[in-house]
Amino acid sequence: MTERLSPGDPAPGFTLPDSTGKDVSLSDFRGESVVVYFYPAAGTPGCTKQACDFRDHLAELNDAGFQVLGVSPDKPEKLAKFVEAEGLTFPLLSDPDRQVLTAWGAFGEKKNYGRIVQGVIRSTFIIDADGKIAKALYNVRATSHVAKLIRDLGLAS
Repeated sequence: MTERLSPGDPAPGFTLPDSTGKDVSLSDFRGESVVVYFYPAAGTPGCTKQACDFRDHLAELNDAGFQVLGVSPDKPEKLAKFVEAEGLTFPLLSDPDRQVLTAWGAFGEKKNYGRIVQGVIRSTFIIDADGKIAKALYNVRATSHVAKLIRDLGLAS
């Protein structure tokens, strides 16, 4: 079983290429709050819904001081097509060897249509300005997750 992160844990550092091939590091956001979410595959229905939800609520999250980063095992080229097709305005990062996914407990055994398989565990983390995990949410739903996250963060009006 993959080790899971808990509130108070230091967020595992990473540097990954974005959809343009530019390296993005978690440490670039030190001093800011960050939402890091892990999703299985760009362009699939659930992942598209989730990414578009983050896009549609990005101003609200940014205004409250949260940056958003999405991470999947997709290559930068596939991420670039996804960003363009959906008009995404936050960085999507590529982790094809799944090292970051594994370090965050977002890759491992999961149930898929009743079968146990190895794969990406849809997960969302809130990282505080000091680089610590404030919230660790595993097995989140693709739909309605962002609205629930905004409520949980006390941002809903």
